[in-house]
Amino acid sequence: MKKILSTLCMALTAVAMMAQEPVITFEKTEHDFGKINEADGRVSVVFSFKNEGMAPLVLSNVRASCGCTTPTWTKEPVEPGQTGSITVTYNPNGRPGRFQKTVTITSNATEATKRVYIKGEVIPKSAKPVNKYTVVVGALSMKEKTLDLGTIKKGEMKNGELEYANLTKEDHHVELATNSADAFLINQVTLADAKPTEVGKFVFAIDTKATKLYGPVEANAYVVIDGKKEINETYKLTVRANIVEDFSNLSVEEKQAAPILEVPGEFNVGKIAAGKNHKFAFPIKNVGENPLEVRRAYAADKALNVKQPKAVKSGKKANVTVEINAKNMKPGAYSREVTIITNDYLNPVKRVKLNFVVE
Repeated sequence: MKKILSTLCMALTAVAMMAQEPVITFEKTEHDFGKINEADGRVSVVFSFKNEGMAPLVLSNVRASCGCTTPTWTKEPVEPGQTGSITVTYNPNGRPGRFQKTVTITSNATEATKRVYIKGEVIPKSAKPVNKYTVVVGALSMKEKTLDLGTIKKGEMKNGELEYANLTKEDHHVELATNSADAFLINQVTLADAKPTEVGKFVFAIDTKATKLYGPVEANAYVVIDGKKEINETYKLTVRANIVEDFSNLSVEEKQAAPILEVPGEFNVGKIAAGKNHKFAFPIKNVGENPLEVRRAYAADKALNVKQPKAVKSGKKANVTVEINAKNMKPGAYSREVTIITNDYLNPVKRVKLNFVVE
């Protein structure tokens, strides 16, 4: 009996002590902002609480789960029966989409840790209109001035386009001019008379039948505005393509009798004098049956002038002649490359590395 009375006494004492502690209760522990606009900036909600205990309530810490959420709260002790508040502010800037955040409250209440929650959905800002036409061509504006048509088979034609816009407040008449050397470049203007804010196109096509060139080709056209023709970089448009031979219709017999190019992968030129021209040649051979036709031999470095043989009969050799202009070359070791394009259908493009020393 004494033991039972002792236990009951201890329980009553504990209850009495708890009754003398602060007790925190919230009107609500969750808030849904719904849809909010990123452009409108921060949003806030107030969580009110009451001390329903018998001792002063003190919030020792209030922390958010994310730096985008900022809490402020009642710092002074909240007496029994009185209320306090926690204001939670969410910053939606740069955070489009749904969100859910937690705020943890630590106090001296009987329940030492409590949590409140916020959630919602951020509607992103409307993107500002971007001016796509940033390249100035006289009174016109363009996205770019270079058009790459990619690979085109010999005998075919391929087209592409470059957009232009009239961003001025006046009407403009638009034309194109080309060089006679670029006769294989076909062009068209879709909007010859461009009014303010109107967008037109320069449509280009490369007619591979109109040129003897193979490999990388480049042609230029010049924008003529209001009849004023200016041949300079400001008004120049560049069209590029890579013309390749079409071997798709070769018969089995033609393939068996096809020419085969044999050429060294590397050629040592030796020593050349600085400031002078140096001419040399390296051999190529046709080890196939039909004549080997050299479509083109060239070097990307303009200091190298390459001359090619026209055709090489079966079993015969011919020379590719190269002249190096060392006028602007400083003493030292150099490596340059010559590209040879032929009708060897298995290896239509071969490259020869040239090594030389300028003294």
